[in-house]
Amino acid sequence: MRQPLLSTIVLALGLVLLGAHAAPAGAASVKDPADLGPPRGAPIEEAMLAPPAVPPPIHRDYPARVIVRLETREVVKEIADGVRYDFWTFNGTVPGPMIRVRQGDTVELHLKNAADSHMAHNIDLHAVMGPGGGAAVSMTPPGHESVFTFKAMRAGLYIYHCATPPVPMHIANGMYGLILVEPPQGLPKADREYYVVQGDFYTTGAYHAPGLQTFDMQKLLLEQPTYVLFNGREGSLTGANALTAKVGDTVRLFVGDGGPNLVSSFHVIGQIFDNVNVEGGTLINHNVQTTLIPAGGAVTVEMKTLVPGTFLLVDHSITRAFMQGALGQLVVTGPAAPAIYDKVSSGPAAPSPAATPMAHAAAPAAAVNDAMADGKRVFGQICAACHQGNGMGLPGAFPPLAMSDYLNANPKGAIGIVLNGLSGKITVNNTGYESVMPAFGTQLSDDEIAHVLTYVLNNFNNKGGTIAPAEVKAVRAGDKPR
Repeated sequence: MRQPLLSTIVLALGLVLLGAHAAPAGAASVKDPADLGPPRGAPIEEAMLAPPAVPPPIHRDYPARVIVRLETREVVKEIADGVRYDFWTFNGTVPGPMIRVRQGDTVELHLKNAADSHMAHNIDLHAVMGPGGGAAVSMTPPGHESVFTFKAMRAGLYIYHCATPPVPMHIANGMYGLILVEPPQGLPKADREYYVVQGDFYTTGAYHAPGLQTFDMQKLLLEQPTYVLFNGREGSLTGANALTAKVGDTVRLFVGDGGPNLVSSFHVIGQIFDNVNVEGGTLINHNVQTTLIPAGGAVTVEMKTLVPGTFLLVDHSITRAFMQGALGQLVVTGPAAPAIYDKVSSGPAAPSPAATPMAHAAAPAAAVNDAMADGKRVFGQICAACHQGNGMGLPGAFPPLAMSDYLNANPKGAIGIVLNGLSGKITVNNTGYESVMPAFGTQLSDDEIAHVLTYVLNNFNNKGGTIAPAEVKAVRAGDKPR
């Protein structure tokens, strides 16, 4: 009986709080210059697509009545490999489906609360100009449905979220999404459009602690999230789930920050945003490297993909990206553009003729030419930052190279990983990891790759072995390692 009683109490409290802001009956209406008149034509059912998919652009030149159907569902699913969480959602996804309408449209919103929910839910859309953003008229207990209408009066990209008390808890459990209100003239053409929302999650267990994790109110109050994620799951935008584009595409990202607490420093490594609709409004900034997205805010960013490769989407409060999960990938395919981006050379730097020998100067040539010493040098310069100097990695972020069953099972396979990078899910010493290792094929020579792998195989309590430069050269040329 506890949960139905709690739901009833919360429902009553929410109605009292929100009802206090309702407009008085009989108040005169005000004509707004942005009101484009009553809806015309037959009602339109809005497509409800799972993220990162985006509804198609609008080509109408008149306001319409758009029907949006959302259902609040409480679902248990993975937040990371081997880690489950009880999400509260719109339509079963985090974020909920993106809504796309035109300025002047009348939106008829149906909010259903699944019968097996434990809580009442409602919706506050920041695109709504009315009490509670719709929350005052949409409080819905389990097994019920609420319907209300609003006119999309201002163009922009807006967050929507549940506003049932305690509001931070509902948002922290995943109840948010975006609504795009296109201007009457529409948006410029883009070759690719994607939908990404960042959120912070607070679990009782530590990062990557396995099993079913519950919500931790104390972490929420301290604003100390366990996970910071794009689209509600670690790896939601990496590996097989990566965003894709071709060289020469214009890519438009609709990016929100559901919060409930953290501001996002959104950045795509290796790209510059040509256009940024600041805070989701109509002010456009150009040539932006990193854009701030407040909790409860959004931006639209556009960029041109000039060269092929894998570009990382991150919160540039960078610990969140590499150690809490706020990481995605945009994989661009197509012809190289060496005039724009090209590797010239790499290798040990020649000592300066004018340099004065010192105790900490570069190692003598004999040591540099020794495979093991050169491997140790490369490991210290390239690998140790993530895998640590003792090869033990970072728990939950970067897998260990020490005593690595993954490495020792297929030492030759590591050649391709160093050359081409690795993303997606792997298991090392019975622990799952889903981070991104960049490709080093353009930075390291065949000798350097062979030497560093030989060094790792013969240290950190690994089983030993040797990788020859000729083997690296063969894999670089496209041959499979034997």
